Amino acid sequence: MKSKVFFWPVLALAVTLTAQAQQGKFAVINIQGAIISTKDGQKAAAELNAKTAPKKKELEQKQNEIASLQDQLNKGANTLSDAAKNDLYKNIESKKKSLQREVEDAQADLEADQQKLLQQLGQKILAVIEKYARDNGYTMVVDVSSQQTPVLYASPSIDITKEIIELYDKNTASAGAPAPAGAPAPKAPAVTSAPKPAPAKPAGQ
Repeated sequence: MKSKVFFWPVLALAVTLTAQAQQGKFAVINIQGAIISTKDGQKAAAELNAKTAPKKKELEQKQNEIASLQDQLNKGANTLSDAAKNDLYKNIESKKKSLQREVEDAQADLEADQQKLLQQLGQKILAVIEKYARDNGYTMVVDVSSQQTPVLYASPSIDITKEIIELYDKNTASAGAPAPAGAPAPKAPAVTSAPKPAPAKPAGQ
């Protein structure tokens, strides 16, 4: 996947299936990687990137302004009066605190959007995983994208991430295909926005 790496909130997943023809057949999946690699996930990522771009640009401009004032203070260390340097220093510190609050608010908004996205796409991909597991006789599917998942090693041969991505996209494409004449067209799965890394905090914070 060529899109940027996103930092998704942890989505723990452990699907246990009973009454299977084969017992003890396990699989693992990187649910975070699966979600952001689906066509829905990529589209949602692009939408959230577009949504957060203006705020990111605004924060970067404010950070550049602070850097400019800091440079002005440094260059005037031997030429500015103490009062002027003190006023400039106070102005810088005030802007830093204001920017810090804005960065934290932007980060909180971003995480909320990410969580909403994970919940919506996660529900859809979970249904795909459950069907795939039942159809292929798996008794358990474990999410290994979470650091809290107690899986120390899993053979690549039991990783079904790629299969789930392909199946999800195939199902989504089928659901969005034109309906036969005389039949109502099915609704395409809703897509929400997706995340972008939080704006960098100003130097010294």
